[in-house]
Amino acid sequence: MNVASLSAGIAATVPLAEAQTVPSASEIVDCAITVNGREYALTLDPRITLLDLLRERLHLTGAKKGCDHGQCGACTVLSGGTRINSCLSLAVTHNGDFITTIEGLARNGDLHPLQAAFIEHDGFQCGYCTPGQICSAAGLLNEVRGRAKPLDDAEIRERMSGNICRCGAYPNIVAAIKAVRGRVAG
Repeated sequence: MNVASLSAGIAATVPLAEAQTVPSASEIVDCAITVNGREYALTLDPRITLLDLLRERLHLTGAKKGCDHGQCGACTVLSGGTRINSCLSLAVTHNGDFITTIEGLARNGDLHPLQAAFIEHDGFQCGYCTPGQICSAAGLLNEVRGRAKPLDDAEIRERMSGNICRCGAYPNIVAAIKAVRGRVAG
């Protein structure tokens, strides 16, 4: 079986086994990442995405692989409090970073205010996108922290536009975010 690849602008074929080679020892990278407050010293293939590291190596499956192209937001996590699409981010680029996943938002057994608000306002239906929606909302609230101007529905929708909910729970997601923003600001 062959895999097509581009070489100097001309399509060429590469044997599948060659296309999927395991990196040599010189290509492996040491990486230290803190995830949900826990430090990890890892040896990584530099091609692994942060999403695959979280799901396959660290067994943190809250972030979902939806589109694998950064278009749906199901993989959203926080890096230093900033929301990112973990499917587009190579894990090795987060050496020394603090990553928070949906599993790390709750503290001491208490739900994060956004988690509680999503429940209170029915901000989910099937739940597949919910971890990414909540992490994105947490990043949104970090972005506007300290700002006097209140968030209106249109701004919340715009700031959350990178997160798709196929079930259409958007009005309830907006209501949940507004409720938490109101408590934080008030």
